[in-house]
Amino acid sequence: MKILMTLLACACATSAALAQPPALSLERITADPPLAGRLPRQAEVSPGGQWVSFLRPSQADSEVLELWAQPAAGGAPRKLVAAADLLGGAEQKLSEAEKMALERQRINQRGITGYQWCGSDDSALLFPLSGDLYLVRLAADGVRATRLALEGGAPKLEPRCAPDGRSLAYVQGGNLFVLPLTAGAKPRPLTADGSETLSWGVAEFIAAEELSRQRGYWWSKDGKSLLALRVDEAGVGLKTRAQIYADRTAMTQQRYPAAGAANAKVSAFVIDASTGRQRALPLPASAEYIARAGWFADGTPWLQWLTRDQTRLTLTEFKAGAGRDITVETDPAWVEVHDDLIETPRGLLWSSEASGRRQLVLVDRASGARTPLTQLPEAVDQAVCANAQNVVFTAAGDRGKSQELYSAPLAGGAAQMLPGAANRQWRTAKADSACARLLVTRAAWGQPSRLELRSLGQDGAIALAGDAPDPQLRQYTNLPLALDLTAADGRTPLNAFFFAAQDGRPGKHPVIVLAYGGPGTATVTWGWGRDMPLIAYWQQRGYGVLMLDTRGMAHRDRDLTRAHHQAFGKVEVDDLFAAVRQLPGRVPGVDAARIGFFGWSYGGFLGARAVLDADTPFAAAVAVAPVTDWTLYDTAYTERYLGMPQDGKAATYASANLPSRAGLLSKPLLLVHGTADDNVLFEHTLRLVEALQTAGKTFDLQIYPGKAHGIAGRAARLHLYRTMDAFFDRHLKAAP
Repeated sequence: MKILMTLLACACATSAALAQPPALSLERITADPPLAGRLPRQAEVSPGGQWVSFLRPSQADSEVLELWAQPAAGGAPRKLVAAADLLGGAEQKLSEAEKMALERQRINQRGITGYQWCGSDDSALLFPLSGDLYLVRLAADGVRATRLALEGGAPKLEPRCAPDGRSLAYVQGGNLFVLPLTAGAKPRPLTADGSETLSWGVAEFIAAEELSRQRGYWWSKDGKSLLALRVDEAGVGLKTRAQIYADRTAMTQQRYPAAGAANAKVSAFVIDASTGRQRALPLPASAEYIARAGWFADGTPWLQWLTRDQTRLTLTEFKAGAGRDITVETDPAWVEVHDDLIETPRGLLWSSEASGRRQLVLVDRASGARTPLTQLPEAVDQAVCANAQNVVFTAAGDRGKSQELYSAPLAGGAAQMLPGAANRQWRTAKADSACARLLVTRAAWGQPSRLELRSLGQDGAIALAGDAPDPQLRQYTNLPLALDLTAADGRTPLNAFFFAAQDGRPGKHPVIVLAYGGPGTATVTWGWGRDMPLIAYWQQRGYGVLMLDTRGMAHRDRDLTRAHHQAFGKVEVDDLFAAVRQLPGRVPGVDAARIGFFGWSYGGFLGARAVLDADTPFAAAVAVAPVTDWTLYDTAYTERYLGMPQDGKAATYASANLPSRAGLLSKPLLLVHGTADDNVLFEHTLRLVEALQTAGKTFDLQIYPGKAHGIAGRAARLHLYRTMDAFFDRHLKAAP
């Protein structure tokens, strides 16, 4: 081991001496244009296959999105429309509901933030802007964008065209409306009871934030009916959020269902688009959450629903006024929600973890019988598309650190990687309706995501418009040392990347640990890491950097991903401490007395928890937007892992409560929070602040007036990085 460490030390020192990249500044990391370049957003193949449409950041301001399209056969992209073209210099307006909806989708840009193709002939697109709806028509003589003449008042939300493109629906004031796209047509209301607490056709907070369902109605295939959800929030607890800005305080009321409290009551209806006649879909009282919904090709509506404890997911179809369960997924911990429901000639494509590893199966719609379709050595991530012969899907590799595209025959047989496969990369895809063309996103460490159009079964690809990364980015890219650190159980390998300090100085260096620790995601992957430039900056400043995924995180087998069952702040903290203590013995030049931590959201919870511990190996920690009291967080997420607080789980919540641990703080802690955060409410940090003050503990606090969970904006992000930089310099740079 000593010989290996000596060789590694020599290699690191030689590398640093031979190739010192130019200095990288925080100003450059947060400046425009971005170091990583600009990637098209929300790319789609048009229904007729003639175009690839996408949103592209403006050359003048990367925080403003424009609508573009590129010929699918190849050719130069063209800008279709920008918000500035339509608003005539007026400032874009967003209601609080629109801001919250964008936050749920993690969209922090302005301009045209969403769109859809209208109809199947590739001639029109629809998008909302500043409370209005616009239709863009593509004609031989050019592009025409028209604002639809609709009544003023509340903004028009969730516009969606019927499949035939002859009409569209939208939500205004909580009610659903339909508008025929013919000259002189007027909108018709389909519902009339919308109010401040009752809405139709819009995803409620829990669905959007925790179940990844961003919509609340679906057109039938023939365009004659809508499957619409009715959301009654009257029983949901009302939170009054103080959106504290520098010059004012705006009091915003939000229906926020905290753990153990009442959820919104969600019911489903089929509505005739011509008459407005409604037919309720019968669901059992145990159907707490509607996770997914849609229509089968034969015109039968279906719903996927979860029980409140989320241990049972049921797919139900509705014929002749009655519901019939097609298949049921159960798990003693919780069932993971997915989008893998595709009709094929051989049955319904579905994914399941029943085998202990997520794989694809075919479900007979009539009998519910299952036939295994994939048996890969690692977990399937998602189904992309299917045609009459094959299914395209993504699956993990390299113990969850990479992801590839596969094709498998529906008739059975081995899955094959699609062209373009390579080691140590991360690929995802979307497909056209025929599953003939794929929009492939490819990324690798140090190589920002790039988008290309591929035809299934063929080599070669058409690169899609995007601004190339800054040429200097390549000079800052240091490939990580992939480590196998061992979990606290003494046997489970954890994924980790280590980046050695690049300041050219001999001897031991401080280390900054980046970890999330929460369920449902992973950070140690061979994809493009958005923190890569920040890591390179810290390396130049003389820090080593460790990225770590603890037990409970995504892209691994079912047993590992359920590590958070009825326990937050336990397994991931034990793994974090165990990994950090192993690090000095695994790589050279690590000063075990100068290890710091940086985490955001659940990672913020982990960061604060890491130093609220008498046995902590950390010398300092930064916690951004941390959850500090899980009784304040929302129902679906918290109860999925911890259960209902009133159902004998009070001790489970108490063990994860950070204010109760305030007296254990003995290391420097920087708390950071946006005052307008509607996900992890500012109240979380305030409760911990009060507890630390009561305990007589000193700490650092940085607040961002008016900022939400992501603390978006170049100026705010630069200030945050500078604040963290100064904090780590004070507490990690000097030897103790």
